[in-house]
Amino acid sequence: MKFGILVKESPYNNQAFDSVYHFVNAAIEMGHEIIGIFFYDDAVYAGNKYLEPPQGDRNIKSYMDTLKSKGVRLVICVAAGKRRGVTQDTVNESAEISGLGQLLELSIESDRLVTF
Repeated sequence: MKFGILVKESPYNNQAFDSVYHFVNAAIEMGHEIIGIFFYDDAVYAGNKYLEPPQGDRNIKSYMDTLKSKGVRLVICVAAGKRRGVTQDTVNESAEISGLGQLLELSIESDRLVTF
C-alpha cells in the first residue's frame, strides 16, 4: 500500500511527530511505500536546520535525516513556512520547500493519506 502523510502539529508540542516517525518506519518495515510527508501549519518547524534540542531531548533533525535516508520525500509548505520563518535559507538539507500542489499530488498518488 502507498501512504502519504500530512503532519500539522509542532514537533515539540506533542507526540504527533514521534507517531509519524514510528508509523513511517513500521510501514516501511512491513513493505509499504511512503510517497512522502507534507509538513503544514506548525509542523514546518521540523524542517528548521537550526533546531538544537537540549541534551536528552528527542532530535527532530536526526529523525528527518533518517526518514530521508530511507527514501522518504519530506516537503515543507512554503506558505506555512514563510509565516514561521522557515524559508529556503533555513530549511534543513533533508527537506524541500514547495506549495500545496505537492500535498494534492501526494494525496492523488497515495492509496491512503494519513494525518497527524
